[in-house]
Amino acid sequence: MTLLELKLEPLLPEQLLEVVELDRICLGGLWSLDGYQRELDSPNSTLLVISIATGKKSHSILGMGCFWAILEEAHITIVAVHPDYQGQGFGQLLLYSLLKDAVSRKLERATLEVRAANQPALSLYKKFGFQVAGRRKGYYQKTGEDALILWRGDLQKPKFTADLTLWQDAIATRLKKNRWTLLKPEK
Repeated sequence: MTLLELKLEPLLPEQLLEVVELDRICLGGLWSLDGYQRELDSPNSTLLVISIATGKKSHSILGMGCFWAILEEAHITIVAVHPDYQGQGFGQLLLYSLLKDAVSRKLERATLEVRAANQPALSLYKKFGFQVAGRRKGYYQKTGEDALILWRGDLQKPKFTADLTLWQDAIATRLKKNRWTLLKPEK
């Protein structure tokens, strides 16, 4: 079985237009080009992309994830995967990678908002130990939908480090099952 190669890396300036297009497809145009440029420029922001490493595909960036480091908290602002590539483990890979980066930044907890009706996302976050901490009524302006506030603490505890290792192995297995492999980052 031939595995297709993926890269997971910080967003590069030359990928900005492609990320804005992915945002339009997945999130309805949540952020503008200027918004993503601000994320690139901010030392308090982590913005990762998953892309196809070899060959020319119709989508070279398949997913993206972002968080802001605010005091001791990782505020996850985006986890998005192109609709053609959902259900293959990319959301798990992005969330795992964001949380791993939060740990390396010595952050203690993570939080995010998610549409209350977004069951696939809620399932993903639950797998990673997020719990509902509250609700924001009418949070999403375009639809008037509520957002659930999710929270995950103890990022600096040994148990969380052990969980990261388990998740890494499970994600690698899932990617392989779906014919993907993640290239090791270049140093």
